[in-house]
Formats: sequence, structure tokens, C-alpha cells
Amino acid sequence: MRRLAILLIALVLLATTGLGYYVHHPLALPATPFEFELKQGSSLKSVAREMKQAGLMGQAWPFVWLGRLHGSSGQLKAGQYSLDRDVSPMELLQIITRGEVIQSQISIIEGWAFKQLRAALNANPDIAHDTLNLTDTEILQRIGATESHPEGLFFPDTYKFAAGSSDLAILRSAYQTMQQRLQETWATRAPDLPLQAPYQALILASIVEKETGTADDRAMIAGVFMNRLRRGMLLQTDPTVIYGLGETFDGNLRKRDLLADTAYNTYIRAGLPPTPIALPGMAALQATLHPAQTDALYFVARGDGSSHFSSSLTEHNRAVNQYQK
Repeated sequence: MRRLAILLIALVLLATTGLGYYVHHPLALPATPFEFELKQGSSLKSVAREMKQAGLMGQAWPFVWLGRLHGSSGQLKAGQYSLDRDVSPMELLQIITRGEVIQSQISIIEGWAFKQLRAALNANPDIAHDTLNLTDTEILQRIGATESHPEGLFFPDTYKFAAGSSDLAILRSAYQTMQQRLQETWATRAPDLPLQAPYQALILASIVEKETGTADDRAMIAGVFMNRLRRGMLLQTDPTVIYGLGETFDGNLRKRDLLADTAYNTYIRAGLPPTPIALPGMAALQATLHPAQTDALYFVARGDGSSHFSSSLTEHNRAVNQYQK
């Protein structure tokens, strides 16, 4: 009996030593980087089998047992993975249970229209294109937006995501970020602005975004529009007219375009247009809700990206003759 007990102890020690060696001994990567994908619903057995077929493991069963002993067999995270160094079986198990997937990114640019944002999402190969056959309205419903029009609702920024993520998840994140930034800037807005709600600020910020050629002019441009709203003057801003023309705009804004009766023609319709016309960035939001204190009512592009500001129509006409004719 004593010999049997000693033999059993010896076997346990050998098994423990062997398990310890296996758990922490690095697995040689068959290629560097070694990339693999875990599909949704993958089992520990299927993962181990694929690792064996790829040449990462000699046998699949030790990894399966390790996962079961560790209690991780039901915690695998789907996604794309990349290993750039040899890892032990325990490290590999931790990587796929923590979901340390490949991070991709997409940049949403200030001034984009929603159709440009959709095109960028559709062109990204790392994104699951769940919105491809959805209308704009259906997209807003899927991400939980309360607005009926998508323009201007998504915050321009660089968003990181796991390869294979849904474009709906990216849009939802950008929408929620814009809501947060808009509420924060609205809460700290300058007093006595001629705006009644955050959405109106978003509309005007989108116009400021499209009208600004140089950052130094942004607050002044916002100040001009605020002055015009206070006086009941027409905003008379070309970007809204262009947006209202849609696909019919050929790049050349003509006099007849300024007379075209669309909901976005601020040359013939008073007040703000019904929706934003583009994605405003944080600087445009800040400038809109903290505009420059100025008596200027007009501005004209100088041709170098900057603008000349005037407080009277006579002065403005002189500037137009100087810089535009």
C-alpha cells in the first residue's frame, strides 16, 4: 500500500509539473504576426482544433482541458486577433477570453454630410455593413435617435472598434457623443443668444462649420449670424442654399439658385433652416455658443481662406468689390 501511495503521489507530481510546463511554455507562432478569427459562438474545442491545424499547437486536447479547468470555456470573445510574439497557452486563453481583438479605426470629418459618412462606413472593409440596405430613417430608429433627420447628429472624431463591428455600433457611439458634447456646450452657453434649444445650436454650428475658412474667423462668423438672427435679417448663407439644391448643384452657384425656393434657401426664408447641413466639430459648437462680441453684420471671403467683416452694407459692398470682383 505504501508503494502504491508513493507511486500515486509521484504521478500527481509529474502531472502537475507537466501541466505547469504546458500552461506557461511559449507556443511558437507559425507566422508573425499570427492572425486568426473567432466566430460568434465558437467553442473551446473548435478553437483548439483550428489552432492545431494552423500549426500553433501539437495537440488540441490539453488546451481544451486548460480552458475547462480555468473556467473559461464559455467566455470566448468573437473577433479578429493578431499575435506578434510567442505566447503561452494560458496567455492565449486570457487573450481570447478578455477579447483583446485587433483594433481598427475610422475618422469622421468635420463638415461631412451624412451621405459622406455613410459612404465612408460602406467603404471600410473592417466594418460589418448592417446599414447597407437601410434608409436614413431606419438607421436613426436602430440607434435610438429621437430626431427624424440624420444630418449633423454624429460627432466628428476618430473612433476605434474591433474588426467586424457593426456600422450601427459606430453610428450609435458617434450619435451619443454628439448628444453629450451638444448638451455640455449648451449648458455653458453665453447669455442672451437668439437660440431656443440645443438643436437650433446644432443647426447654426453646422453653418458656421461650412462657412469657416480659417479657425481665427469662426467666432466672428458665429457673431455675424447671431446679430442677423437678433435683427430678423435673412442669414443669406450659400452653404444652406447648396445643401437645399442637393444633387442638382453642379459646383457653380448661380443667381437663379439663390432664388430657388427650397426649405434651406436662407436668401428667401427667414431664420434657421429646418435641420443642420453638415457635421459640426467641437470648435464650431463652441464658437456658436460663445460667439464673438461684434457689431458686424456681413462678411466676405478674401480669397486666402480668411474673411473680411463689415458692420454696414456700404462697407460690405466695398469689400465685395475688392475681394470678389
